[in-house]
Amino acid sequence: MSRGSDLNKFKVCQRNRPLDTLLERVNKTMNTKEIIALSDQYVMHTYGRIGLAPVQGKGALLREADGREYLDFVGGLAVDSLGHCHPAVVQAICEQAETLMHVSNLYYIEPQAKLAELLAQNSCCDRVFFCNSGAEANEGAIKLARKYAKKKHGPKKYEIITAEKSFHGRTLATITATGQPKYQQGYEPLPQGFSYVPFNNLEALQNAIGPHTCAVMLEPVQGEGGVIAADQAYLAGVRELCNQHGLLLIFDEVQCGLGRTGKFLAYQHYGVEPDIITLAKALGGGFPIGAMLAKQSAADAFAPGDHASTFGGNPLACAAALAAMRTLLDDGVVENCARIGAYLEEKLRGLQNKYHFIREVRGLGLLLGMELTVEGGEYVKRCQELGLLINCAAGNVLRLIPPLIITQEDADRAIAILDTALGA
Repeated sequence: MSRGSDLNKFKVCQRNRPLDTLLERVNKTMNTKEIIALSDQYVMHTYGRIGLAPVQGKGALLREADGREYLDFVGGLAVDSLGHCHPAVVQAICEQAETLMHVSNLYYIEPQAKLAELLAQNSCCDRVFFCNSGAEANEGAIKLARKYAKKKHGPKKYEIITAEKSFHGRTLATITATGQPKYQQGYEPLPQGFSYVPFNNLEALQNAIGPHTCAVMLEPVQGEGGVIAADQAYLAGVRELCNQHGLLLIFDEVQCGLGRTGKFLAYQHYGVEPDIITLAKALGGGFPIGAMLAKQSAADAFAPGDHASTFGGNPLACAAALAAMRTLLDDGVVENCARIGAYLEEKLRGLQNKYHFIREVRGLGLLLGMELTVEGGEYVKRCQELGLLINCAAGNVLRLIPPLIITQEDADRAIAILDTALGA
């Protein structure tokens, strides 16, 4: 094929739009309307987006393209635990990007080794596998649990019990693990080997354990399910059942881990140790990275070649995560979360006493939910109009997951806006 015909094909691909016109678009500063229009034209419609186009963030504040500023109590869905563009994370990314961004996991990677040590030393686990997201971390946990069970108990052990209203990710295996049918519709047939029981119901779990069961997978605090924390006696009972039946206990702490509940990891509230922990969201301080942690006895089930991730644990992601985790652990961020979380919860209970349609306030630390007797979407919209970003889980639970560095003044401002929105 001639070079000229290659160029003609390129032009057809570009729909006859000159390359310099496309580059102008890339380099142009756009307003909110233009950003929304361009996204609606070219980006797949997999999200029910809000008409907001943030272009800059600092701490707990977000500024959109048209200049309006918002108090961000969504925090990238619990990703931006240190706020937007924390200086330590920004510096670590810049320095690492100038040094080494990516190499294969066929080699040893210094920031990866340091991050693995930090996570192991601050948890009950011994080994770490790095990936890029919470769904990948949970996918790895599912594979490890099955591998472990087959090696230890034989080929018939493969089933994992999860909770109703749980959320474990968007891959085919993790939506199947998710105990919410709405995420599974249209993707059938789903993988075999998952069953579901009511959360916080130990008897139901005990009755669900069968000859094929190999593990139990739970969120200590269900986030997408409506901010529902596990009971102390329930998690202790689950651990005992797993011990009795030789099952692995997996805690999905993708949303509730890494300081979010007022402790470094949510299981530390309960004194119940899992065999596997999955992490992501806050781990990179805004940069994509996930991790699956395991105790040595479980981790030994994996051999070289059993599981892998091309980009998992790359130097850039691990440098960002190291900076984020050191800040989280050394700068009083977790303690601030516990203190401000308790203050914010108290203020939310004040609103509950004021408005009859608030059924319950619940959560841990700065993972808080306000369950309404009505749909929550309209209140999310009202708060946005007033300069506060929150979101809604399970249809009627207003969820607050702000950066862990917020101040009492930030909490007071959020409560004042919520009060106005609820009373409108």
